[in-house]
Amino acid sequence: MFSIVVFGSIVNEGYLNSASEGEEFCIYNRNPNACSYGVAVGVLAFLTCLLYLALDVYFPQISSVKDRKKAVLSDIGVSAFWAFLWFVGFCYLANQWQVSKPKDNPLNEGTDAARAAIAFSFFSIFTWRSRVASTP
Repeated sequence: MFSIVVFGSIVNEGYLNSASEGEEFCIYNRNPNACSYGVAVGVLAFLTCLLYLALDVYFPQISSVKDRKKAVLSDIGVSAFWAFLWFVGFCYLANQWQVSKPKDNPLNEGTDAARAAIAFSFFSIFTWRSRVASTP
């Protein structure tokens, strides 16, 4: 669910229209890569969650011990990988938010959404990390 908040808030309020330039820009220091990273990681993490939810439903029907071991090890590896990607995303978004210039957004539009994306990126690190620790 955290991934939905991250990519949803960036897609919804992460881009601002510039009155003087007539084009939209990313709220994170005018860096389109920051918004793209947040959206991409959020969408892909959500799809990965759906994939492993399906695997969890199918897991009791797997009779081979080797196949069960592969499923569990892939779950651990993928969860560790996503915890790392969320850590990178949190650091990247927080850094770009920190160096954003107030003159780029004088009305503070979308600031709550930007902060929410950063906060839920941080929460996602521990969510994916706990999935690694709780896998049997």
